Amino acid sequence: MIRVAHVITELALGGAQQNTLYTVAHLDRSRFEPILIAGTGGLLDAEARAAGAQVVFLDALRRDVHPFHDAAALVALVRHFRRLRPAIVHTHSSKAGILGRWAARIAGVPHVVHSIHGYGFHPGQPRLTRAAWIALERFTGRLCTSAFIGVSRANLAEGAALGFFAPGRASLIHSGIAIGDFAGVSPAGPAPSGGPVTVGMVACLKPQKAPVDFVRVAARVARVLGRDRVRFVLAGDGVLRPQVEEAIREEGMEDLIALPGWRRDVPALMKEFDILLHTSRWEGLPRVFPEAMATGLPIVATDVDGASEAIEEGVTGHLLPPGDVEGLATRVAALANDPVKRRRMGKRARTKVSAWDIDDMVRRQERLYEGLIAGTAAVAVSRSTQEEAA
Repeated sequence: MIRVAHVITELALGGAQQNTLYTVAHLDRSRFEPILIAGTGGLLDAEARAAGAQVVFLDALRRDVHPFHDAAALVALVRHFRRLRPAIVHTHSSKAGILGRWAARIAGVPHVVHSIHGYGFHPGQPRLTRAAWIALERFTGRLCTSAFIGVSRANLAEGAALGFFAPGRASLIHSGIAIGDFAGVSPAGPAPSGGPVTVGMVACLKPQKAPVDFVRVAARVARVLGRDRVRFVLAGDGVLRPQVEEAIREEGMEDLIALPGWRRDVPALMKEFDILLHTSRWEGLPRVFPEAMATGLPIVATDVDGASEAIEEGVTGHLLPPGDVEGLATRVAALANDPVKRRRMGKRARTKVSAWDIDDMVRRQERLYEGLIAGTAAVAVSRSTQEEAA
């Protein structure tokens, strides 16, 4: 039995968190004993307790950088690793990735896997802050990590270029979705004569996702098409909700943009959309893309990190530079006016979604774990890469 301890900062309602929970709940119990260690206060804490695995919540493991809390979290992680004696520690995202990998090294954990769901540094940061994150990732990757998993080729290429790892130590394993949940789900379809087209986005309202850009795009589309031709749904919540609400008031869009908050029923929500709009400034590869693809939606999104691995320009959607509000609005308006093209793009997208099967994601992680234990991790990484290419 291989004991695997997963470490993640906070169980918010996001792709990295949901996929980590799914992995913990669905690892083969005849071969693996999963443990989950996470910060407290997330929307998915109850789901974690119901995952059928041992769960440890740490108050000190928080999203924001704070020397006192981070030091306390490091000490707590070391203590729990020494008590639990996992054969593998698997960390997720930047904050938990740094603290968890160093704690595993201090505690003498034999094998450490790190999943890259995007990086903690991005172009919008101050130069010194970005440089510090890069140096810390490089140092931690070289000294404290046995193998890496990336949710996108773009993240893996960037990590290799920055010296975080050698390419042979990294696997591409997409952030999966339960494709079966979308079986029989179809978008709203052509609007009746005079009826509105629905443009939706599902995301945390935080700087990474640039939700104010969504509002600006929506206002421009409404001006081009007419206010009776289109409506918008921005599903999610977060620290930028006040700014989003202010932008809606500034644009006079109170009657056209719905803010339903967090939604768990994503298949049903996607069914109400005609177009998915995604305005991120940086990203790993959001699983909202394969969710939209499985629904049969065309996608208009910013061309950041792994977006082009899911969206084929002009075939399943359109990609524009981050921050290009005018370009995004032009593409959305054109699709809103062309139901035939929307259906064609959505049908094509559905043929490409099998690469994001969530159960295949778990099986690939299992093979990587067994390769580490057997001393053949390089073979497991190579096999995973070959499977993805196929």
